[in-house]
Amino acid sequence: MIQSMTGYGKATVELPDKKINVEIKSLNSKAMDLSARIAPLYREKEMEIRNEISRKLERGKVDFSLWIEKKESAESATPINQTLVEGYYKQICAISENLGIPVPDATDWFATLLRMPDVMTKNETQELSEEEWAVVYSAVEKAVGALVDFRKQEGAALEKKFREKISNISHLLETIAPYEKERVAKVKERITDALEKTLSVDYDKNRLEQELIYYIEKLDVNEEKQRLGNHLKYFINTLETGTGQGKKLGFIAQEMGREINTLGSKSNHAEMQKIVVQMKDELEQIKEQVLNVM
Repeated sequence: MIQSMTGYGKATVELPDKKINVEIKSLNSKAMDLSARIAPLYREKEMEIRNEISRKLERGKVDFSLWIEKKESAESATPINQTLVEGYYKQICAISENLGIPVPDATDWFATLLRMPDVMTKNETQELSEEEWAVVYSAVEKAVGALVDFRKQEGAALEKKFREKISNISHLLETIAPYEKERVAKVKERITDALEKTLSVDYDKNRLEQELIYYIEKLDVNEEKQRLGNHLKYFINTLETGTGQGKKLGFIAQEMGREINTLGSKSNHAEMQKIVVQMKDELEQIKEQVLNVM
């Protein structure tokens, strides 16, 4: 089954003091184009995350985000650095005594000290434990898995659409046959009328037949029909061979387009040209959607 390159996945995990959110989106692209935004605590694991995404998704313009939501509690509040407050207080008192500058009023002391640099900054260094990373990595895998499932659903819809369009082209190809026989008779009639009525000249009927055969051979479309039929079958076979077939399907669609264009240039018949236009319309819809196939 083919997969679309369009998808979305999200996963969350709860830890005692925080909530981890993982979100991943993808669109079509010729290669893997990964943009990752990762919370600082987990950046050391970025290559591991990128490898997992590249292995599972293969192609696409991928946008990955991993962020933390802190749980509000008394314990999670940023602590006041008491040692730093004491140090600032002593320095201000010393400066006041040395320079003769009055110290702040008693009511302003506390507000003044809390505005000093780094007093309200949490300086403790966090380290990522193996236990926490195992939980977070499982969330990454879950989000990527959800995106893959989304891609498979989209791929199933694309496959249904492709089969419908290929069937339409195949049916249109079959409707050309009656007009081919009619076209030969009309070509002969048109040339004969031109010789007899318009030019009013005598002509060698045997030589005319030879020239008609040569002319009709130039307009013969049997080879194009056969090649187009083979491409239609090959497209369906490729659909059924698994994932990662997007580029191949694109190449087959290009070859189908060449044969349809040649049919149009050789048709020399109004009804045949109408059929060719219809086939081109069906093929154009295939080409648009095949860009989304992984």
